[in-house]
Amino acid sequence: MLPDGNFRVTLDNEHEVLAYAGGKMRKFRIKTLAGDRVTVEMSAYDLTKGRITFRHKPEGGGGGGGAKQRRPINARKRR
Repeated sequence: MLPDGNFRVTLDNEHEVLAYAGGKMRKFRIKTLAGDRVTVEMSAYDLTKGRITFRHKPEGGGGGGGAKQRRPINARKRR
């Protein structure tokens, strides 16, 4: 992470790109850490700049760090 919410992203082909978090990433405050795999939209005019649009979940999953499962509002308990 760099100042002003910018990130230095290394692509699969070893190029480095300066990227910032896109609209929905910023709106929903999706955190991006070093080592996360992300999808980057590249600028057509400057290939050294881009926008992070998606953070991929880790391969292993696990950890159960998500929200609890909830019943639908109209579901009733059976007795």
